[in-house]
Amino acid sequence: MLTLSNLKAPKNSRKTKKRLGRGRSSGKGKTSGRGQKGQLSRSGGGKGPAFEGGQTPLQMRVPKLPGFKNRFRKNYEVVNLSSLNIFNSGEVVTPEKLLEKKLVRKKSLPVKILGDGELEKKLVVKAAKFSKKAKEAIETKGGKTEIVK
Repeated sequence: MLTLSNLKAPKNSRKTKKRLGRGRSSGKGKTSGRGQKGQLSRSGGGKGPAFEGGQTPLQMRVPKLPGFKNRFRKNYEVVNLSSLNIFNSGEVVTPEKLLEKKLVRKKSLPVKILGDGELEKKLVVKAAKFSKKAKEAIETKGGKTEIVK
């Protein structure tokens, strides 16, 4: 019968600890199995996890700037609703007209209309993107929004 008094670990399940530096005849005497000289024979010797064989380590190669730059970010020229008031009522506002009136600087970037300010006229606005607030404001004044690429 198996009781706590006669419990035993299975054979070979527990490995005996290496007894280092206990004389020549032990097989692990003198240099304790570390060889003669060199980095690995010294206490605390060896290379850290980030060691790259003498090559400049990664943490030293990467640029030391805060944050990160998203390579896939889409940039937009933004125009607020309040700046659209320079157009006449019923006029069609396109990215080209915004460039003419100097509301945008680069014609290479798509235009996004933001809902900041108050729109006082009925306009047909063509742009790459609209914020929810801007779209609602244009449509409540009786205007239209069209998405162009």
